[in-house]
Amino acid sequence: MKILYAIQGTGNGHMSRAMEFLPELSRHVDTDVLISGTQSEIKLNYPVKYRLHGASFIFGTNGGINYQATWRTNSVRRILSEIMACPVNQYDFILNDFEPITAWAAKWRGIPCYSLSHQSALLSDAVPKPARKDWIGHLVLSGYAPCTKHFGFHFYSYEKDIFLPIIRKEIRNASISDQGHYTVYLPFYSDEKIIHVLTQMPSYQWVIFSKHASTSYTKGNCTIQPINSEDFIHSISTAAGVLCGAGFETPAEALFLQKKLLVIPMKGQYEQGINAMSLKQMGIPVVSKLDPDNLPVIKDWAQKDQRLSVNYPDQSNLIIHRILEYHYSQQMASRLAHLEELAS
Repeated sequence: MKILYAIQGTGNGHMSRAMEFLPELSRHVDTDVLISGTQSEIKLNYPVKYRLHGASFIFGTNGGINYQATWRTNSVRRILSEIMACPVNQYDFILNDFEPITAWAAKWRGIPCYSLSHQSALLSDAVPKPARKDWIGHLVLSGYAPCTKHFGFHFYSYEKDIFLPIIRKEIRNASISDQGHYTVYLPFYSDEKIIHVLTQMPSYQWVIFSKHASTSYTKGNCTIQPINSEDFIHSISTAAGVLCGAGFETPAEALFLQKKLLVIPMKGQYEQGINAMSLKQMGIPVVSKLDPDNLPVIKDWAQKDQRLSVNYPDQSNLIIHRILEYHYSQQMASRLAHLEELAS
């Protein structure tokens, strides 16, 4: 059996999850890798057969997505060309982590495509949602990378095919301590915006990992560093707490490390709004934006020592077996249906 593992390269979480799955997956099936997207800082330590531009979202500097840059970066003609040329028919099935090119190519050619992503979990009715439904956001989640079967990840296992977060080995094996600083990862805000707010809390040391900085520098009680995986892992594992967006992987890693956590959802990002809802129900403080008006909440969070205890065991092998069992059952059902059709 030969499969294509397609990974969304916009954001680091998809890549870090793939690094955990690929060694185990490759022990069971012949696996090629495709990556599309342009925003990840994590390099995959595995041969990549196909690299596509795909359809990428570009982070802004004021709390949301930069829609102008996103529009300039993406070309409908190029996306359609990549979909048409994608060789999905060479594989038994596609394993898809929210990657649009292979998902649409497989849909067009009738190839099985199984989603293995956090976004898949968010389509479930069992997952709590904000009271006000974002129809456009839901349309993006369901239509961006359409698949024939969904296996998802979330902070809590809301139903059978929603699994607990995949925690990368570097985090699982990290030496955990509390050196007093706070790790900050808010890639959709400018350094200046973050510094302006956090320097108003001079009693605390903030280590800010920035998509916008090329070198490290310090301003007051803020240390700004370019994103580097090893430095980030060291910082988060030795931090008193983590201030980050309401994405999935960074909050999950902070929870696994039993760090204090406060999240700020990206403005206009439906996925992060749903994540914030789940985290809030779990007892994690959420603020709507990084703003001086929210300093009292941030200060209260920093002053208190409230940590959430979670259990996130390694489920990689279980998930791979679940996917393969599903594929074999679908093959068997298809063959039986074909035999019944011939018999009639």
